[in-house]
Amino acid sequence: MHGWIILDKPLGLGSTQGVSAVKRALRSGGYGKFKVGHGGTLDPLATGVLPIAVGEATKLAGRMLDSDKIYDFTVMFGVQTDTLDAEGVSVATSDVRPTLAAVEAVLAQFTGPISQVPPAYSALKVDGERAYDLARAGHEVVLASRDVTIHSLSSPVRGGGPAQLVEGGFRERTVGGEPPSTPVQVDGGPPPRVGEELQDEPLLHSPLEEVTLTAHVSKGTYIRSLARDIALALGTVGHVTMLRRTKAGPFDLTSAISLDKLDELARGNALEDVLLPLRVALDDIPALSLTPDQAGALRQGRILAGIAADDGQYFAELDAVPVALVEVEDGDVRVVRGFNL
Repeated sequence: MHGWIILDKPLGLGSTQGVSAVKRALRSGGYGKFKVGHGGTLDPLATGVLPIAVGEATKLAGRMLDSDKIYDFTVMFGVQTDTLDAEGVSVATSDVRPTLAAVEAVLAQFTGPISQVPPAYSALKVDGERAYDLARAGHEVVLASRDVTIHSLSSPVRGGGPAQLVEGGFRERTVGGEPPSTPVQVDGGPPPRVGEELQDEPLLHSPLEEVTLTAHVSKGTYIRSLARDIALALGTVGHVTMLRRTKAGPFDLTSAISLDKLDELARGNALEDVLLPLRVALDDIPALSLTPDQAGALRQGRILAGIAADDGQYFAELDAVPVALVEVEDGDVRVVRGFNL
């Protein structure tokens, strides 16, 4: 059992609890003890793709932290909370409600390399302590801005992805995460369907209570900060009421399973059915085929010389069995991370 199990993390579950769930599944399925870790934290209020590394794949979990991510997120306008999400308490309000046209007009400001200030309620450390611990204790937390990259940012209502457009009269949501009321007709007609392009020009210019966006971001990006800054650029305030990760590195929702499915497979001793190969996490790295002697040398930590390969990282393997993540430089091959398989 060396590879990846991709969870579709439910609301309210922490990333470490997801790791614990996989550990329990391995035990209950009689698979024995394996190292287990996650490839990128998701807040309890977020859902979606949570890569869980099993066995030798844990050696690649750190690389997953550096990978790009894609999120769907909903910004509710008019209220900013201390946590920048629905879990917090209101710290600022505004009567301003932007239009979809206004939202689309500011998205370019937040696309490409940008600088953002992380939320005070984050896991970043300040003088050796977690920022969220200091914030919960009532201390003022001021974090330095960081440079991140937003590869793309769009309004899926216009672009054809999962989204909801909320016009002033058809959806209400309150701080604290209460479920939305049942949608009703707006101006005599239904709200736009998921992925449906808006044909009615008036809807482009109607005030929004909230809007859902999709962001493809680099490592270190805080979606809550992005939502805060978008709202401020629109002359109002806002906070995140929904956050769903749809892709992390090479992993997306097509390979993700629920906790119920995880338990079902464990009881049936069938976790192998959803275990993705260790190699999948390195889909952007070319393979380097080895001879048995070369594989033996790398497993002993030796350097291979005179290899005809371009400089860069490779996934070295012997007959499809992973041997090591290696670095090639001037024909010399050095082990970056070896696998005991």
